[in-house]
Order: sequence, then structure tokens, then C-alpha cells
Amino acid sequence: MSELVLINVSGRDKPGLTSEITGIMGRYDVRILDIGQAVIHDHLTWGILTEIPDESKASSVIRELLFRLHALDLQVRFAPISEEEYQRWASGRNRACYIVTLMSRDIKAEQIARVSAITARHGLNIDNITRLSARPSLKPDDNRTACIEFSVRGTPEDPEALRTDFLHIAGELNVDVAFQEDSIFRRNRRLVVFDMDSTLIEAEVIDELAREAGVGAQVAEITEMAMQGKLDFSESFAERLALLKGLDESVLAGIAERLKLTEGAEHLLRTLKSLGYRTAILSGGFSYFARNLQQRLGIDYVYANELEIEDGKVTGRVSGPIVDGQRKADLLKEIARKENVSQEQVIAVGDGANDLPMLSQAGLGVAFRAKPLVKESARHSISNLGLDAILYLIGFRESETH
Repeated sequence: MSELVLINVSGRDKPGLTSEITGIMGRYDVRILDIGQAVIHDHLTWGILTEIPDESKASSVIRELLFRLHALDLQVRFAPISEEEYQRWASGRNRACYIVTLMSRDIKAEQIARVSAITARHGLNIDNITRLSARPSLKPDDNRTACIEFSVRGTPEDPEALRTDFLHIAGELNVDVAFQEDSIFRRNRRLVVFDMDSTLIEAEVIDELAREAGVGAQVAEITEMAMQGKLDFSESFAERLALLKGLDESVLAGIAERLKLTEGAEHLLRTLKSLGYRTAILSGGFSYFARNLQQRLGIDYVYANELEIEDGKVTGRVSGPIVDGQRKADLLKEIARKENVSQEQVIAVGDGANDLPMLSQAGLGVAFRAKPLVKESARHSISNLGLDAILYLIGFRESETH
């Protein structure tokens, strides 16, 4: 009759350790039921669940392992596992699996404590904790990024309440917390679509144009109301455009030149391109500036409003249909069909109320540094890190994206 034994080893890591331990087990034809290892600051924690086929040989296996591990200055603990315990544990592996991603400038113990307490309160068990960000420097750095990923199992009774709890601590602790199903699509996204203004770039271009036209305060107020969802986008857009009538075309190049990319935008686009992702700008802004970004960042598709110019002057109108919220959602689906990818493989990123329709159509919709209404309505949000934090949401380690 076989015997199940859980073996836990800890101590300073050494090359060849796994080979040596499993080599001893191999001589007794031991079956491996589960295995896991973590090394933190050269300190090893190693666990292995074994089935020793002949119960009478169990003491020999344990004795030989104990002597060898002691000689290597490693601590070891052996724990017998009953068949009933094993079956109960193994059946739990079939429960739904989710990923909780904790992102911050620095990871603090309180953040982990609060996130793990929420998962426990909602009936989720943590299987694994992985650091995705690089090991941080001990020197002060204003541009730090830190990310820890929790793999959890279980089915939350109220997913919306779980999300609300995460949103609450995100605001309280200045962290971002994402909760996703660990499906086949999570690391297999193929298309990323971006809003432009206040997403890929830090400014709202129409506000920049308005300042040049001497109507900055009026237009900025309307823009803010529209982004918060308090005004219809198309109506507010037409109202703001009309205030630009007569602006000289020559100012456009100067504005394009001084537009500042959002933190992490270049790193994100460079990484996506190297991995074969397709990218698009779907903007309620203007194509003149979107095409400029397309050249700078290597973006594949651009859809934005065509600013109408006659005799070198802005007319206060656009040619063609306005790219509003519904148009963005339709374009997302159109590009996905053209690229032969499912909507589950699409990531959409935006900050305003007019981005919500496209965020809802994507497999991963991310509200980026968004207005409160948008942050509460979107399934995922990033407020404390740069755009390249999206790479953490799809499971990439920092070491994989340089």
C-alpha cells in the first residue's frame, strides 16, 4: 500500500538541489503529486507532495532524505497526508481560478493584508503569490513601479461587492487592484485600442486649441463636463468646435510638437509591437494629432475626427461622422473582425465617459486615470501607475518586457 507524504524544505539555495533530492526519491520510484518552489533573497522554500509506492519503504526514503538535507544545512519537515485529505484538496483544484493584481509605486504589508482579507471574506483561497515587477532599489525613486499577482480559487457570491471592496481600498491606499478570471484569453490578447486625449497623451487637444483661440476657459469647462458624462459628447463636441472658428491652421504643428506622451506609453507600445500585437487609436479628438502619434509610436490604425480647414482657417466643424462613444465601440468590433481576433482578445483603454462603450466591448477594458464615473463603471482601472502597467494585467513580468 502506498503512503502520501508532504515534504517541505527551506534554507539557503544551492545549485543542483532539486536534482539531488528528486534523485534520492527516484531510487524508490516515488511519484510526484505536486511540487512548488520559491527563492527570495537566495533563501529557498521548496514543497513537494509525494506518493511512496511501498509503505514499508517510506521510512527508508525519509531517513535518506533527512540525512542528506541535514548535511546540506537545510531544514526539512515531513507530514503524512491521508487519502481523504488528498482527494478533498485535489477536487478543489477544479474550482474557478482568478487573478488578483496589486499595483503600486511600492508594495507595503498593509496593502497585501487588506487585499488578502477581502479575498478571504469573499470565499477565495490564495494558491500562489508572484512578484511581476523587478526587485526594487533601496534608493528613493519617484518613478517606482511594483506589482504582485495573486492566483486565487473559489467563486465569489457577489462579484460586484468584491469589486467595490477592491475599489474602496484602491482609493484609500493609493493602489490599483484588478480582478480577472484566469481564462485562456488573459495572456492571449492580440489587439489594443486606445483613446488619445488624457490617455496616450497627457493633454486634451481641444483645450490646447482653445487656448490658442483665446477661448480656453470656456472650452475646458465644457470638456470636463463631457468627460464626466454630464453632457452628451456629440453635442458638447459641436459646441466646443464652434468656438474654434477662425483659428489659424499654423498653430496645429506647434501644438503637436509640444504634446507630452503619458508615462509608460512608449514602453507599452514598444513592447506590444515586439510581441506582435496590433494597436489602434480610437479618438474623439482630431486625426491631425492622432496621425502624428501614429508615426511616433508605430500604431497600426487611427480613427479620429477630421478637423475642417478652409483658406488656412479652422471652420469650427469636422468633416465626416463624429467619433463618439458608440462609434468607438463599433470601430473596436470592426478592427477585431478585420484582424480575425475575438473581442475577448481585445484590450481597450480610455479615461472619459465616451470611452465606456468600447471598454465594455473589450475582453479587458481599462479606465486609465479616469474620472470617478468611468472608474466605477469600468471593470478595471489604473490610476497610480503609467500606461505600461497594462502589461502586468496580462501577466507579463517586468523582466519579459525590456
